[in-house]
Amino acid sequence: MEISKIAKILDANIIVSNHDSKHKVKYGFASDLMSDVLTLEEEEVILITGLCNIQTIRTAEMANISVILYVRNKQVTDEMIHLAKENDMTIMQCNYSMFRTVGLLHENGLCPVY
Repeated sequence: MEISKIAKILDANIIVSNHDSKHKVKYGFASDLMSDVLTLEEEEVILITGLCNIQTIRTAEMANISVILYVRNKQVTDEMIHLAKENDMTIMQCNYSMFRTVGLLHENGLCPVY
């Protein structure tokens, strides 16, 4: 699924974009537990989380995840933006709950990791 399509479905804002809008992800993984994120082996994953701090960026980097979507209108900090740019990541925000976000993305063809 293209990042631009995700943004449209969720009425999401793209805060940092180090990919073009046609960059695709195949899988979605929703978690606020960063230890669970570190268990992922798939590529082309979008991390969907409500945990909005610098550790989400660092964890995504370690898990080779380049797209993060923050739900519940969480606001990223300048430090997070800077680190995401350094790591060629795309950061998005939406107002929806995690439940609604995951449901909409799955309904539109994004595959679950498990």
